[in-house]
Amino acid sequence: MAAAEPTVVATSMGFRPGRRTYLEPGPVFDLMADLAGGPSRPKLCYIGTANGDQLHRRQLVREAFQGTGFQVTDLALFTMPNHDDMRAHLLDQDVVWVDGGSVAGLLAMWQLHGLGDALRAAWEAGVVLGGVSAGSLCWHVGGTTDSFGPDLRPVTNGLAFLPYGNGVHYDSERQRRPLLQRLVADGTLPLSYATDDGVGLVYRGTELVEAVADTRGVAAYRVRRVDDGRAEETRIEPRLLG
Repeated sequence: MAAAEPTVVATSMGFRPGRRTYLEPGPVFDLMADLAGGPSRPKLCYIGTANGDQLHRRQLVREAFQGTGFQVTDLALFTMPNHDDMRAHLLDQDVVWVDGGSVAGLLAMWQLHGLGDALRAAWEAGVVLGGVSAGSLCWHVGGTTDSFGPDLRPVTNGLAFLPYGNGVHYDSERQRRPLLQRLVADGTLPLSYATDDGVGLVYRGTELVEAVADTRGVAAYRVRRVDDGRAEETRIEPRLLG
């Protein structure tokens, strides 16, 4: 199965605490499977580059999907790639989920291994790409990151499948909103979209088609530069999942 057109779901949400397992998948994963054409046993590849491909995290993710119908694999780069042909593996998926962590480290490792080109091929073939935090920022031109330390800094070397800036954890980390607005106002970042925790952005092709949420009272935001050099923020109400 494949999405009708290239699709990205870029979020500040994903897994949540489980009842019988440490993690369980939030409703965004069912959304992504639906966007991929609704296969009965969707294939999902988990990529944890941003957290150093931690083995325990990869195991927790596999455990989280037990009994859901998802067929879960992972793609790791540390200490060496765990697939001989990463491009072929990605093209065989319905959904790719990129976890959070260091987006700067993620982008450096992906460039080293040529993973960006493989992910673009998957995106263009209809594999639904998505992720949380670093796994949201990476598809955009750039955004705000704590990859370099506790004082947030811009990152501007994203894959740019989507020609926008991106802000994550917009309501929960106090530096995020003012820095994103300043970066848009001074032209460091283009038109940008941001998500509160619990919110995701659905792009078809390169157009934002909707915001979604797995909790109430949160939102997405459009941040654009206006003629007098200011940043103007517009709230986007999300559709509640589940």
